[in-house]
Amino acid sequence: MRVQLTVNGRPCEIDVPSGTSLLAALRDDLGLTGTRYGCGHGACGACFVLADGVPVPACTWTVEQAAGKDILTIEGLARDGALSAVQQAFVDEDAMQCGYCTSGMIISATALLARSPSPTEEQIRTALAPHLCRCGVYGRVVRAVRRAAE
Repeated sequence: MRVQLTVNGRPCEIDVPSGTSLLAALRDDLGLTGTRYGCGHGACGACFVLADGVPVPACTWTVEQAAGKDILTIEGLARDGALSAVQQAFVDEDAMQCGYCTSGMIISATALLARSPSPTEEQIRTALAPHLCRCGVYGRVVRAVRRAAE
């Protein structure tokens, strides 16, 4: 089936079987590999993207669910070669170790700051709760979100 998506501000059309996950379409059909496959059922956060500004697990969303929504991936955050404030804060705070979970966390932090520009630590931790970091850099991640908020 042919599906029209808007990804990172660009309209695109893909031909995929019905029920294809958004994650598979992003990675396999559009070449956007920054969104990661983790658990396959939305429990780890590695695959999060924004759909109309809301963080969603791309592994459980189908392309049909994504059609008509503005999908933003980690690749769509940087502008004119400059990292977004959240991306830069993650670099500055060394808020990653292996980096596998980082894109999903940055996506959720971006959504948080869009709706709450000066979040409390509790709001930051709540926004990041769906994300599993096996390396345990949560403290640095919280600092990075605070830095981006400044």
